[in-house]
Amino acid sequence: MSAIRHVDVTVDRLDAQALERLADDHRAGALVTFSGNVRDHDHGKHVLGLEYEGHPNAADILRLVAEEIVAEFPVYGLTVAHRIGSLEIGEAALVACVSTAHRGEAFAALEALVNRTKDRLPVWKHQRFADGTDEWVNCA
Repeated sequence: MSAIRHVDVTVDRLDAQALERLADDHRAGALVTFSGNVRDHDHGKHVLGLEYEGHPNAADILRLVAEEIVAEFPVYGLTVAHRIGSLEIGEAALVACVSTAHRGEAFAALEALVNRTKDRLPVWKHQRFADGTDEWVNCA
C-alpha cells in the first residue's frame, strides 16, 4: 500500500477525522493532524469570510509535495487536502495527516508537509473584512 493515501484540492468540506482514518496505519506509533481553519481576524481586522481560488494544476503540485515528504521521511500514511471556493469562519481550509513509527518523525514530516504546501500550492486567498475592505493573499 502506498504511503500517500489521499491528496485533493476540492470545493467540498474537509473531514479531518476521515483523513486521519485514511492516514492511520497499524505500524504507526504516531498519527498527527493539522487543521488550518478560517479565523475571524487577520492583521487586527475582523474577517467575515473568504474565498480560495486555485490554479488548475494545484492538485498536481500538492501531489508532488506529498511525494517529496514520503521520500524524505519514514511515513506510513499521509493525507492532505485543501479547500477552494467560499469558506466560513471556523471551516478547515487545509487538513494534513501523517503517521509514522515515532512522534518526532510524525511532527517533522507534518511540519514539512504543511510548510511546503503553504509555500508552493498555487492557491490565492481573498479575505472580506467587516470594515468593507478586502485583501488578496498568495498563500495556501
